[in-house]
Amino acid sequence: MDVSAIRAAASASETAARAQPERGARGAGGFAGLLGDLIQDANQANAASDRLTESLAKGEPTDIHDVMIAITEADTSFRLVVEVRNRLIDAYQEIQRMPM
Repeated sequence: MDVSAIRAAASASETAARAQPERGARGAGGFAGLLGDLIQDANQANAASDRLTESLAKGEPTDIHDVMIAITEADTSFRLVVEVRNRLIDAYQEIQRMPM
C-alpha cells in the first residue's frame, strides 16, 4: 500500500496550518466549514500548480522539483475532495435506502 500520498497531504496540511493562523476562524462552521476549507485549499493548490507550470513553460527560471511537488499536491488535494464527495453520496444513498 502506497502511503506517500497520505504523508504528502499530511505534510501539506501541517505546513498550511502553520502558515495560516486564522484557519481556526475560517473553519468555524462545523462539517460544512471543513468541506469549504477543503475545497478552497484544493483550489489554491491547483492555482499554485498552474502558476508554476506556466512559468516553467515560459522558460522562466523555475525548479522542476518545485513544479512536480506543486502538481502532486494539487492532484492529491483534488483526489481528496473527490473521495469525500463520493463518500457523501454513498452515505446519502444509504440513508435513502433505509426503510421508514
